Amino acid sequence: MQNNQKFEMIKHDIHKLLIITILLLASAHLCGNVKLPSLISDGMVLQRDIRINIWGWAKPGEKVRVKLNNKYISTVTDKEGNWKVSLPAMKAGGPYTMEVRGNNSIVINNILIGDVWFCSGQSNMVLPMERVKEKYPDDIATANFPEIRNFFIPSVSDVTSVHKDLTSGKWVSASPENVLGFGAVTFFFARSIYMEYKIPVGIINSSVGGTPIQAWISEAGLKEISQYAERAEKFRDTAFMNPILRKAAGLRAVSGRNNQANRDEADKGLSEPIKWYDVSYSPAGWHRFWLPGYWDDQGIKDLDGIVWFRKVINVPASMTGKPARLYMGRIVDADNTYVNGVLTGSVTYQYPPRRYNLPSGLMKTGKNIIVVRVTNYSGKGGFVPDKPYFLVAGTDSIDLRGEWLYKVGQVFRPSPEVEPPLVMQDEPTGLYNTMVAPLVNYRIKGFLWYQGETNTGKPQEYQYLLPALISDWRTNWQQGTLPFLFVQLPNFMEVRYLPSESEWAELRYGQLKSLSVPNTAMTVTIDAGEWNDVHPLEKRVVGERLALAARVLAYGDEKIEYSGPIFRSAIKTGDRIIVEFDHTGSGLMIKGGGELNYFAVAGSDKKFVWASATIEGNHVVIKTDEVPDPVYVRYAWADNPEGANLYNMEGLPASPFEVTISK
Repeated sequence: MQNNQKFEMIKHDIHKLLIITILLLASAHLCGNVKLPSLISDGMVLQRDIRINIWGWAKPGEKVRVKLNNKYISTVTDKEGNWKVSLPAMKAGGPYTMEVRGNNSIVINNILIGDVWFCSGQSNMVLPMERVKEKYPDDIATANFPEIRNFFIPSVSDVTSVHKDLTSGKWVSASPENVLGFGAVTFFFARSIYMEYKIPVGIINSSVGGTPIQAWISEAGLKEISQYAERAEKFRDTAFMNPILRKAAGLRAVSGRNNQANRDEADKGLSEPIKWYDVSYSPAGWHRFWLPGYWDDQGIKDLDGIVWFRKVINVPASMTGKPARLYMGRIVDADNTYVNGVLTGSVTYQYPPRRYNLPSGLMKTGKNIIVVRVTNYSGKGGFVPDKPYFLVAGTDSIDLRGEWLYKVGQVFRPSPEVEPPLVMQDEPTGLYNTMVAPLVNYRIKGFLWYQGETNTGKPQEYQYLLPALISDWRTNWQQGTLPFLFVQLPNFMEVRYLPSESEWAELRYGQLKSLSVPNTAMTVTIDAGEWNDVHPLEKRVVGERLALAARVLAYGDEKIEYSGPIFRSAIKTGDRIIVEFDHTGSGLMIKGGGELNYFAVAGSDKKFVWASATIEGNHVVIKTDEVPDPVYVRYAWADNPEGANLYNMEGLPASPFEVTISK
């Protein structure tokens, strides 16, 4: 992450903390009015078949009465003004109305009783249906599920204190319009559960892109992981924190001056008498570029800055006079895109797909000009391969891949490499305090977790961090060993055709080992990634596989297989290594036929070579002449083991693994 981006995160964190402080001070002067958490609001889903917690705040010593479904319960606030009641368990149903009365009265409408799932992680958990709408148009058009409801928690982080409430949020029911804001994985999960059991489903989505697992664990939950426990303990020391916050303020000022220096070196494409996107501009001295691709691979070396791209296309009359849409794949990092001199769209960072609507009348028959101004901050800048690049109007389209022209508009001078002292959402407890702790009173059915990408730099830690998170959340929710379902990282990055080491494989192995924690399930997605996108679009498969696991762990349906093959043992017999698996379902199979791929063995030197592997019954038998005394065996051990093809008959892929062979 860039220093400037980290400085902005620090500024954002402090700004939010100031707002929270102001709101808390204001609430103290509300003359004792009863206040409810953001989560307890219109449209909420309450957990069925368990006593229901309702809580909030009022004047110390104030009497509070709660009424739901003709059941009344009263309490008196404690000396800090906190109150909490526990209502009798209810069966699935609704809608209901709840009244909370103290010195004032609050009415909550349209309440459903069903199953509530707490869903958390980083960007792949929160990635919305809007980002996959071209892939799943029918699923969006038919998303009429008023009994599926989503509560999205806004991002805020704080390492200094545990928050009592969320900053905001509301319950939203699934409709073709609303579902675009639902997390895609969580929507497909909820839809599968709803279609199977026809009970209301509530999704609480508490996720922040690019965040590490330790940020989601409480201080108490980290006590056995010394490096993070010691760091979290320091956050409670004002003598430690105050200098850090003052330094952060100073670094923001330095960052601002550096940004100004860069801005002073103006982009030539905007400062010249005729701007480079103008239709009257003549592109003299521009160079050829093959799109898609990165400029580091096509004649520009290590440039952080602004590069302009230009293409002239011929548009037939059949495409004019009607709305059109321009697809520019993904761009690293930011872009401003012009058609015939008109700004048609812009995105400020690299991950969202570029899909820009063009109004009727913008395109004309014959020559049209597309210009893209690309700003890159680090690494390779340009256009991500294997993404859609085309213009469409009605039933006609124009492929935009191929030869373009480019010219450099601005070169950024390097900024001083000053590491920001604190980014709260990256720190231990930083997100637990703000986006988990305020919810632990709310009764739920179970947890969904999709995270790990940010921890791949230290993958060996994950086998300790994930069990710590599971234990921590179960302890704080106080509902026993609630089902915990998590997603194993998918395939990502370039394919390697020889056995190699992989931090992504190491982290997947840490996830696999976490299955030793009772009442957990892992959804394998080694076939659902994309080599060029850390945010793969295949989210329905992920959500539906999670739902299979929920049907067994949370709903007791033991007649279905919910997992792909999971390694059980490897034994050497003569010149054969026999590998056994759990979750073989109706039997093992090779997806797509052919040979079984991605099994490798090594001796004590851990120099792995490919080995032949065959399925015999419900075992995999491995042979190799290259390693006379094999000690280790691996399967699908790579960033992107494209073509890993061991499945069970239910169509679920086997998890990657590495093990020591038993003699």
